[in-house]
Amino acid sequence: MERFGVIVIGGGHAGVEAAWAAASALGAGGRVALVTMDPGKIGAMSCNPAIGGLAKGQMVREIDALGGVMARATDHAGILFKVLNMSKGAAVRGPRAQCDKYHYAAEVQRILASCAAIEVFAGTVDDIVTSASAGSSSESGPQCAGVRLPAGWRRVRVDEDAIERNLAGHHMAQPVYCAFGAPQDACELSAGAVVLTTGTFMRALMHTGELRTEGGRVGEGTAVGISGMLRSLGFELGRLKTGTPPRLRRGSLAWDSLVPQLGDEPPVPFSDMPLRASATGKFPALPQVDCRITQTTAEIHALIRQNLHRAPMYSGQVDAECGPRYCPSLEDKVVRFADRESHHVFLEPESLFTDEIYCNGISTSLPADVQEGIVRGMPGCEQAEILRWGYAVEYDMVWPHQIDATCETKRVPGLFLAGQINGTSGYEEAAAQGLVAGLNAARRVLGEDPIRIGREQAYIGVMMDDLVTRTPREPYRMFTSRAEHRLLLRADNADERLTAIGRAARLVCDERVQAFDARMTELEVVRAGLQTVRVPTGRLHERARRPDVSMAEIASALREAGVAASDALVDRAVTELRYEGYIVRQHAEVKRHAESERSPIPAAIDPDAINGLGAEAREALRKFRPATLGQAGRLAGISPADAGLIAIAVKRWRGAGAAGS
Repeated sequence: MERFGVIVIGGGHAGVEAAWAAASALGAGGRVALVTMDPGKIGAMSCNPAIGGLAKGQMVREIDALGGVMARATDHAGILFKVLNMSKGAAVRGPRAQCDKYHYAAEVQRILASCAAIEVFAGTVDDIVTSASAGSSSESGPQCAGVRLPAGWRRVRVDEDAIERNLAGHHMAQPVYCAFGAPQDACELSAGAVVLTTGTFMRALMHTGELRTEGGRVGEGTAVGISGMLRSLGFELGRLKTGTPPRLRRGSLAWDSLVPQLGDEPPVPFSDMPLRASATGKFPALPQVDCRITQTTAEIHALIRQNLHRAPMYSGQVDAECGPRYCPSLEDKVVRFADRESHHVFLEPESLFTDEIYCNGISTSLPADVQEGIVRGMPGCEQAEILRWGYAVEYDMVWPHQIDATCETKRVPGLFLAGQINGTSGYEEAAAQGLVAGLNAARRVLGEDPIRIGREQAYIGVMMDDLVTRTPREPYRMFTSRAEHRLLLRADNADERLTAIGRAARLVCDERVQAFDARMTELEVVRAGLQTVRVPTGRLHERARRPDVSMAEIASALREAGVAASDALVDRAVTELRYEGYIVRQHAEVKRHAESERSPIPAAIDPDAINGLGAEAREALRKFRPATLGQAGRLAGISPADAGLIAIAVKRWRGAGAAGS
């Protein structure tokens, strides 16, 4: 039996970040196993080949500040970079990049392959190995001890030649990982912690009209045994649905007749680390392209209404509770927004080296003949050739009230869940959970205290808190509106918020630390310059507060005064000035709530023993088992008065413990 520190199941965006974070946090001598059905699909962009967007882009910047993979891979594979909401305030701007999906996956694999501590296995997991408690007074019952691989798994090697070819960037990238050798007999891998990141593959079914196929992604299989295993361990499972649109052949479209959607010039990278994995070493690594915009029509909507009975979600064929409310299928849009006669559709290239076009905005599971009518009814798509039909996927998930904000399950210590298994939607949400899970899995193995990222620290913290205090009834997606402190959680200051945390947790490499320290020194020079430099109208900081004064003008004034400053840091410092009053108030609010946010609720406290607590509040405490008073106060069913009673009970419990000692 091979022994690892952490085992990660699944090679999607959550699994990638979990493996990388675990290997980093374990440090020298640590071993991480990554088990995936197809190692060539590690890092695959199974839906839209884009990273970031509103709130999601902030999370990618946070992942980067904590030493993660996603931003670096995006900078290598991006073919259109654009900061959304630039006409609005800095708190709601979101960086986004359209990527070459083949180069993105290949770069993710190259990054993982650069870490000798990560060993990849091609295969499935049919059981989690548990063992009795090792005598810990705070834990009882089964604890995660490893995984069982059924017969047929294989070793995986790295194709160094593929890496060299991919770095040249002149052709479609090839997978870096490949299985080799004969299939092996069933075996067990032992570990101190396991991270489960099954994505949409647990008992997955794909639907296109009446056609049903097992699998979580086209051309791939389904994971059946994991669902039964989780149920046997006592987990409450649900079933959700997501979908994807048809793909078109670009050469069949009237591309030049459609309105272009251009990227930023110059483009802004996601990562704070310099781009090294490219032929030139310069950003952007790949040539930049544009997208096109078309739209649905009243005739298309009429066609959809006529065929709703053939849509799996409406015919009763799909067994899922709900689909994504914030990224709905086209049939859902037509029903919910009956007064709308059209919806925008963005035609987005999936690669520089193929003819594949992603139809962003028309996710659908209607039959193929209806999809053909939809596509060819859109302007510019009258002669479209459909390369792949859209489809819906229904899959099992674990209701996330059963995990802690560290991603560790409350029922089985040592078992962590990350990604769509927790009811979320999106690459960025999955990657962020993977980082949290991998980090805390490693810390558990090392006997270190877990790290919980607060709502006031990051969008990652907002998401984790939302997951453990609310029961999602549709796949969870991040929005700026979910963050009450979003002025503090901007894309431009993720490094200031999180790199120190990453450094302390061993997630951040020395090169990143040095670059961060140099950047903070430069930022302080810029801040000081804004206060001391004089312009004809007075101090520069007074002029910089005015929204009609451009960043270019401010940067020019600083340089003329001998203050060397990058445009990005000038922009950050000026944003702080312009929002200073609001930022001060948000920091004060965070400080007021800090005590309850960090005050733990002992697991031994019995909700039924808290005098005066209502039945609804007792049930909420039993179901969610909040880790802190702050979490308890955000639970549905717990009033401010209930929160006060819980705080008193915690205080008395601590007092009794102190007296007993």
